Amino acid sequence: MLTTVGVAPRELERYRESVREGVIEAIREDAAKLAGARVLHINATAYGGGVAEILTSMVPLMRDLGLQCDWKVLTGSDEFFTVTKAMHNALQGKNHPWRPQDRDIWVNQNKLNAENWSDYDFVIVHDPQPAPLLYILRDSGRNPQGHFIWRCHIDLTDAQQQAWEMLRPFVEEYDGSIWTMRQYVRQGVPERHLKIAPPAIDPLSHKNEPCSEMQVKAVLDRFGVDPSRPILTQVSRFDPWKDPLGVISAYREVKAEFPDVQLILVGSMASDDPEGWEWYEKVIRRAGEDWDIKILTNMNGVGNAEVNAFQHASDVVIQKSTREGFGLTVSEALWKGRPVVGGNVGGIPLQILEGECGYLVDSSQQCAQRLAELLRDRDLRNRMGERGREHVRDHFLITRYLHDYLRMMLEVAEGSATEESAHAAPIAGAVGADAAGGA
Repeated sequence: MLTTVGVAPRELERYRESVREGVIEAIREDAAKLAGARVLHINATAYGGGVAEILTSMVPLMRDLGLQCDWKVLTGSDEFFTVTKAMHNALQGKNHPWRPQDRDIWVNQNKLNAENWSDYDFVIVHDPQPAPLLYILRDSGRNPQGHFIWRCHIDLTDAQQQAWEMLRPFVEEYDGSIWTMRQYVRQGVPERHLKIAPPAIDPLSHKNEPCSEMQVKAVLDRFGVDPSRPILTQVSRFDPWKDPLGVISAYREVKAEFPDVQLILVGSMASDDPEGWEWYEKVIRRAGEDWDIKILTNMNGVGNAEVNAFQHASDVVIQKSTREGFGLTVSEALWKGRPVVGGNVGGIPLQILEGECGYLVDSSQQCAQRLAELLRDRDLRNRMGERGREHVRDHFLITRYLHDYLRMMLEVAEGSATEESAHAAPIAGAVGADAAGGA
């Protein structure tokens, strides 16, 4: 059964100082056309990972704009999340030996979550874990009302064919889909109501709000980090695609020139990521007894406030991914005025303007070279940091992303009304009187 996630209120007006002139007014104009609409977001977990972070901001902002917006997460067993993590990796290109029962585990758990379904005007389903829900509802004869949109946060460029063939029939059921980048869209995905919308950060969240020197120092002292010495930081899940072992290799090359450099690796252990513990242990073994490497997680007291402090304190932030759906930690660091050295993959090149707010690299050796270059030149770091913050202001704040979702809902609803689709739902305060209320 789906579980409702509670979120704290947020007011769109508070974002006015972070964005360009006219942005707030444009959002309100489109939101007025959706006033009163019931919206449901569904994903796999309420914490750990970019989707949960985005929804923590997106859902209350939609409510502030007059939408009746809920957020629910799947209930699942360890067996279910092991299968869906394997699917996530396979869709990013990792080969996986699928068993016939794996699909059954995935689909049957979604059947349990589809019980006691309540209708909404718009249902936005995030990523593969809950993707079968629409098919299950229709196949069971429940004929769910409203418009269903699938949001893919994954890079499917090199997806394992077998994994994609498992997912594709469910994706084809949706009225529209949202993707991070055009090149991620897999061949065979319906072009109807297909939108490209990179994710974004919330500048007022605990992870991204202004942080005083006193607050930063208190966090560094608590975790044994010396603020007077150079600091490199990577914030990401512990998994092979984030290449934490490659980060340690780059750090060790840099340490030959800067022996006092420190490395902070921060990861969030999510409920839908059993593989994370395996990689956490690998990272600890690779670090060995180097006390200048700090390996930290939410399990030992690191939350959004601590991540904020670490990113503010860093001389350079790293995001050395080898596969990446987008990598919001890049925009987080740039927003704090820190240059970023990142993998030349996925959505990272959209965020890092090469040579302007950071560098793109393809190996640990290149990463080490760029890190050393930045550590040698404070003025270069400052220039890149300033440029990066303005780049994020223009392209990667939650206000732009919120507006993308509003436009997508309008497009799907208006398109369905034009085509007189049998399951279209009216919008703009004219929600059907006979439609069931949201759960």
